Formats: sequence, C-alpha cells, structure tokens
Amino acid sequence: MRLEAIALPMVRLALTEDIGGGDATTDAVVDPTARARAHIEARREGILAGSGVAVLAFRELDPEMKIAWSCPDGGTIPLDTPLATLEGSARAILTAERVALNFLQHLSGIATMAAAFVKAVEGTGVHILDTRKTTPGLRVLEKYAVQKGGGENHRIGLGDMYLVKDNHIKAAGSLTAAVECIQARRQELPLVVEAASFEQVKEACEATVDRILLDNMSLEQIATAIQIVDNHPKSAVEPRSRRKGARRWPEIEVSGGVTLDNVKEIAELGVDYISVGALTHSAPVLDLSLEILTLD
Repeated sequence: MRLEAIALPMVRLALTEDIGGGDATTDAVVDPTARARAHIEARREGILAGSGVAVLAFRELDPEMKIAWSCPDGGTIPLDTPLATLEGSARAILTAERVALNFLQHLSGIATMAAAFVKAVEGTGVHILDTRKTTPGLRVLEKYAVQKGGGENHRIGLGDMYLVKDNHIKAAGSLTAAVECIQARRQELPLVVEAASFEQVKEACEATVDRILLDNMSLEQIATAIQIVDNHPKSAVEPRSRRKGARRWPEIEVSGGVTLDNVKEIAELGVDYISVGALTHSAPVLDLSLEILTLD
C-alpha cells in the first residue's frame, strides 16, 4: 500500500481535530475566492520526510493546489532556497498550514536524527535500527521517516519476528524454554532473543537463535559478549536462516542507553545492529515555517 493511502485517514483526522466547526479567523478575514502563493522555509538544515503527507493536507482543502518541492524525501533541506512553493486557495493554505507543518516537521525531525546516527557509524558496517517506541497511530509514517534518514526498521509490528524479551523468559521459565516453545511451532520469521547477562548470551548461542540483543550493557560487557558469541562452537554452523551478508551467526544487536555521543564507540566494537528508540520517541521537530508571498 502506498504511503499516501495509509496517511490519508491520519491527515483527515488531524484536519478535523484542528478545524472543527471552521477556521474562525481565516473565514472572517480571507475572501473565499482569493488565491495565494506561499513558501515553506526551513530555519535549520535537515533531512526532508513527509512531503507527500503535507500535500495531502493542503489538497484535502483545495484539490487543485500546486506544490513544488526543492528536494525529495530523503534529501537535504536547503537553507538558501524555499523548501516548497504553494499556489492555490488562500483559505486552504492558511487553514491546512498547521496540520501540514506538524506532519512535515515531525517526520523531517525523525529523518534528520536518523541521518545523524547513520553518519556517526559510517564505515563500521553497523545497521542503525528504530524500535516500536513510536507515537500511537503514526508508526508507519515514523518508520518511513527513519528510512528516509538512512536508518532501517526493526519490527513494524509484533508479527514480524520472534523477539524473546525478559518477560517472555520469565513466563517460559528460562531463555531455553522460551526458544523451545517457538521452535516447536516456528514460522519463517527471524528469531531474536534479549540477553542481559553472559550466561544468557551463552544460552542463546546454544539455542541457535538468529540474533542476540544485548540490552543495557557497558562497552566492556558488550566486548566480552562478542567474544563469547564469536568463540562459541555453534557459531561455526552455517544455518538455513543466516542473513545474506551477515558477518557472524548469531548476529549481535545492542540496545539501551545509545546516544550520538557513544554510538560510534559501540559500533567500533564490531556489533551488527544498534537499535535506537530515540529516533522516534525523542527526535526534535525540524523548525519550518510557511509565509504567504502574494494574495490575489
């Protein structure tokens, strides 16, 4: 399904929330037949994401709205030229402005943060992943924005992979028991387990999982865990589920406490993935504004 088809109900809900019974100010001040030309401008550099969603907001109120972008989603937003030029109904531009900019600023902020993390680990071979710590209802859009920043998506939803976390381990009685339950009914999905100790790392290797997620470990602990995985006898096995291009099996993911200040250090230890919840739950919005240029 195209992103716009997924985004349209979200945009309509946001417009309904904002407009309600009408735009009292615009309806009182602006002639319904007036046409306008406007610019969207950025106050700081970043990565664009969500241009198609912003277009939906404006065209819901004026289907003939003309919008030209100076860069595509995933491109660097210029500071010396307008990000977008709009021509259409003056009322539509003013009434849809906030909803369009809210989506655009939020998604571009995520893309910009993702790009910063990707750049920080450049050359290490590490994959930067998002998490499911997303705004309820906006997950697909936020994960799209991560992709536009050069990051990769972890799970879109709970059905995308087996991910055995600490509470699953408690419920099953042990990490091994949880994995055995999955193997007994396994579908063709990746099998990832969270390990909070070296014993669990060893247990995960014995259980022949696809990936071990090292949760909230120090740099020293991560380095030791890598040695355990790489020196484990079963790591020499060539499994059916090995990911193409993988440099080890099981692969190693790190999560918890990852920031731009320490992500390169973690990457240089030789892990395969680093998942960063902040990409979606803490990315600052990219500051954008809309200016009316002419009114006819």
